[in-house]
Amino acid sequence: MLLYYRRASWRILLSIEQKEEGRGNEVKAKKIREHRNKVESQLSSICNNIMTVIDDHLIPSSTTGEPIVFYYKMKGNYYRYLVEFKSGNERKEFVDQSLKAYQMASTTAEADLSPTHPIRLGLALNFTGFYYEILNLPERACHLAKQAFDEAISELDSLNDGDDARKMETSAKAGGGDNAE
Repeated sequence: MLLYYRRASWRILLSIEQKEEGRGNEVKAKKIREHRNKVESQLSSICNNIMTVIDDHLIPSSTTGEPIVFYYKMKGNYYRYLVEFKSGNERKEFVDQSLKAYQMASTTAEADLSPTHPIRLGLALNFTGFYYEILNLPERACHLAKQAFDEAISELDSLNDGDDARKMETSAKAGGGDNAE
């Protein structure tokens, strides 16, 4: 939740800063910008710390598809969060890293998880958001969402023992994953 609130604070500060600049109130805008920069530093620190744990501990200790997909999805998400406020070459690097993480998660998910698996569906949702919001590729985002939906629908008839159905229900009750941030 800490990250969620920091990201929300950053968005609010950016909006207020832009309004003050629009009003010609550069003194207030400067103060807000200074605070926004502090929030950006906190966000960077949180994201980098989490990605270090993912890279150094979680991914290397994972042996099955489910946790690997989950951790690469997380990595893609945290790079995407950094992209939200970075610019220039740093932003481009984080876009590339986020894309690579989502692609790695997708490749593993397609090989190891059923189309109805909640982690695979959550990955599709987040990857779709990345294509739409970050890369500004709405057609690609729609294609990915439709593909995930179609594959899950075609798989519904063959759910084994209701395991995935229970996981999907639990995931839906929990708010659909971390894209709700």
